[in-house]
Amino acid sequence: MATLNVGNLGEYLREQRRNAQLSLRQLADAAGVSNPYLSQIERGLRKPSAEVLQQVAKALRISAETLYVRAGILDAERDRDEVETRAVIIADPTLNERQKQVLLQIYESFRKENGFGTDTEENGSEGALVPEAETTAVDVPAAEPGEEARGGTAKRRTRKKSTAPRTTDGSDADPQQTAS
Repeated sequence: MATLNVGNLGEYLREQRRNAQLSLRQLADAAGVSNPYLSQIERGLRKPSAEVLQQVAKALRISAETLYVRAGILDAERDRDEVETRAVIIADPTLNERQKQVLLQIYESFRKENGFGTDTEENGSEGALVPEAETTAVDVPAAEPGEEARGGTAKRRTRKKSTAPRTTDGSDADPQQTAS
């Protein structure tokens, strides 16, 4: 795991907050963190967890992966393609939030199937919140030549409907983490 570059992260967060025309207090409230804690992050005095970065990114409506790279949690060179793909999906104005989440889940399942795990899971952000969801089988075009001989599609499992917050390791989220 790369070392945290909290000074650069803090400057970037302050710049993004100002671009969004939010006060420190407004962003802290929207992200569910204390005003002093966010101030310390901006000044480079605190090292935020991946979960806090995810909450701040959501409040600023920017990519969490961008903040992970700025914080040194993700390696910028190695993860650039994945980050760019995710950013394009998230920024697409023609997709609603549910469609974006489903597309990101499908993208991630194909990455795992092809031997590429998620870097956020590998680098210890297991506390990041993900919605718990029911699953359903869907037809997905075959990825392997051998699958085409069996009808051209393969059954895949995909998330269908969020019901309650869960952490990436499958455990229940702390109710305080999910409160607004």
